[in-house]
Amino acid sequence: MQKKIAVVLSGCGFLDGAEIHESVLTMLHVTKSGAALHCFAPDIKQTTVTSHLTRDSLGESRSVLAESARIARCDIGDLKKLDAKDFDAVIFPGGFGAALNLCNFGTKGADCTVHPEVERVINAFHQAKKPIGAICIAPAIVARVLGNKGVELTIGTDPGTAQTLEKLGARHVNKKVTEIHYDEKNRVATTPAYMLAQNIAEVDAGVSRLVAKIIEVC
Repeated sequence: MQKKIAVVLSGCGFLDGAEIHESVLTMLHVTKSGAALHCFAPDIKQTTVTSHLTRDSLGESRSVLAESARIARCDIGDLKKLDAKDFDAVIFPGGFGAALNLCNFGTKGADCTVHPEVERVINAFHQAKKPIGAICIAPAIVARVLGNKGVELTIGTDPGTAQTLEKLGARHVNKKVTEIHYDEKNRVATTPAYMLAQNIAEVDAGVSRLVAKIIEVC
């Protein structure tokens, strides 16, 4: 039976949404594995809109779902419609949107909260013992939701971010950009991607391993 993988996006562009390379590589490797892919995003407004040319705030209002549709080529659903029983695994690419739109880790750190629909999805997959993948800074979301489960994860080697995640109850494991960490107990796979990567090839090495692991265990 063909496996079905959900990918949760947080906008379009690493400064205020989903990191495009991480998202596209995730989608590519899921598809190349033979699994069915479907993208989701919450139907909410972005926390901020940033120029990817100047890095300045644009003072605009944009929809996370509409912006995510740029990456998904319009084939995307409202996160409210994501039911864990319909999928074998879920993956969260990174980008600041993961830390600003899916949760507020980017502004609140260890005091962060997670969007209710995102929290629902993570808890549903975890309770169903279905694997969860998180890339770049997205492990912060998992740390907030599953920290009370002692979840193990990696964002690379940055000590400050690692310490903040451990304040949420997670156990951080240092990993190189090309590596992943898989928490067998909680069935969570993570990889640093652009938390460490210097180029898209390094991102691809980690993302491809993460997707392969997710497919293997689901």
